[in-house]
Amino acid sequence: MDGPAALTGTNRAAARAAGDRPAPVVRDGFRTRLEGQAYGLGFDLVGVTDLGVPSGYAHFTSWLEAGHHAGMDYLARGAELRADARRPHPGATHAIVVGMDYGGREPSGPVARYARGDDYHEVMRERLRGFVPWLEAELGVPVDARPYVDSGPLLERDLAQRAGLGWFGKNTMLINPRRGSFFFLGALVVNVALPVDAPFTADHCGTCTRCLDACPTQAFTGPRVLDANRCISYLTIEHRGEIAEELRALVGEWLYGCDVCQEVCPWNVKFARVAPEGSPYAARGFLSGKDARTLATDILAMDEDAYRAAFRGSAMKRAKLAGLQRNARVVLEHRVRRDAP
Repeated sequence: MDGPAALTGTNRAAARAAGDRPAPVVRDGFRTRLEGQAYGLGFDLVGVTDLGVPSGYAHFTSWLEAGHHAGMDYLARGAELRADARRPHPGATHAIVVGMDYGGREPSGPVARYARGDDYHEVMRERLRGFVPWLEAELGVPVDARPYVDSGPLLERDLAQRAGLGWFGKNTMLINPRRGSFFFLGALVVNVALPVDAPFTADHCGTCTRCLDACPTQAFTGPRVLDANRCISYLTIEHRGEIAEELRALVGEWLYGCDVCQEVCPWNVKFARVAPEGSPYAARGFLSGKDARTLATDILAMDEDAYRAAFRGSAMKRAKLAGLQRNARVVLEHRVRRDAP
């Protein structure tokens, strides 16, 4: 949750007051200027949608009822707020939804590509805030807004589909027809009416099942249904305690996260991009160039001070030192089995 990080415009009380709020003036060319502002802030995709009941909410609740969220109880606790995208931030009516590429052409390795650099939550939240003064100047009204980046009770992929950014792949990722799926999603919800983009209604997965077939732990119970109890990303990041014995060997050399279902996707094979020079998501020095065995050994040798220094500002802190060291042991067990005569 963003808590006090919610944004206010020049006059929050006026922005939320009913009846005496000036109407925004949307001039011709707004969409083009919005796209330019998004690119200037470092985003690669942008769309606008109105807020309301997510089309995927029934699917989400059935997923929860099946227990596929595993130990992520916070998802169930926030389910009621997720039932209507207007609820998390009262007064919000529309959302600017963005995508930010983190690079899908970098070599595979023991850490999923998204987590090798700076924490995307902080990077994107700060950049989303950059829309607020621009919107106020553009529309001529105070704007009350709040950024969400995988940190609040919003179904962000649903918002992204509504804003025209892509479709839900069979691996549950949002896929854009020009960029694949190696990008982060974020949304800035606002209390002003904006011109909306058409939703993305096509499904370009066709009969392809490469992502489902390639999953090392067979975590997909069907197209677009992921059982987190078996997902390597969940097991190495969110899961607390030891990884079940029958899954340990299947984790292989994934020390944090997993990219398999994205790596095999034809849309990524064709359209994934190289992270731009100076990207905040480029691998930090502690991770760069290390194979699974070397990285696992280095992590097992860490104390708390070394851990904090190496992972300051990193999304990998989500697993904490205990989780990373557990994962390191699993990786080294795999290497021992693999290299045994």
